[in-house]
Amino acid sequence: MSDAFLIRPVEPRDDAAVASIIRTVMPEFGADGPGFAIHDAEVDHMAAAYAQPGRAYFVVEREGMVVGGAGVAPLDGGEPDVCELRKMYFLPQARGIGAGAAMMQRCLDTARALGYRRCYLETLTGMDAAQALYLRSGFRPICHAMGGTGHHGCDRFYLREL
Repeated sequence: MSDAFLIRPVEPRDDAAVASIIRTVMPEFGADGPGFAIHDAEVDHMAAAYAQPGRAYFVVEREGMVVGGAGVAPLDGGEPDVCELRKMYFLPQARGIGAGAAMMQRCLDTARALGYRRCYLETLTGMDAAQALYLRSGFRPICHAMGGTGHHGCDRFYLREL
């Protein structure tokens, strides 16, 4: 299997694959109970959810298969200049090949282009590789949640200036 991958905007044909990735990866890290993004209504309809203004979602495609995704959207209940990095999950075959760093760059560039000045994210203890990527990407830990995401299961919060 080559390390080549493609990052592209989500399309309606990707919805089932993206929902499956979210529902496969989140339980790997114990993030499948109440208060986690796995239960968000948008999981089954990512293309439509991110077609709204101020939002974008991208997928990672490898050898013709969708193997990961991430996006940005306004932070629910937050300040208008703050977006949230949302639903960044990768199957094992998308890990360790540079797809995470490339996806992060695509999302941050898109957030800037959409006019955001800061990017927020929530995660949880145990997602160590993800947190290392966030730190390498310029995010800094903050001690409290922002906005009203409803993801009370998350216990780690990060913010980055754009």
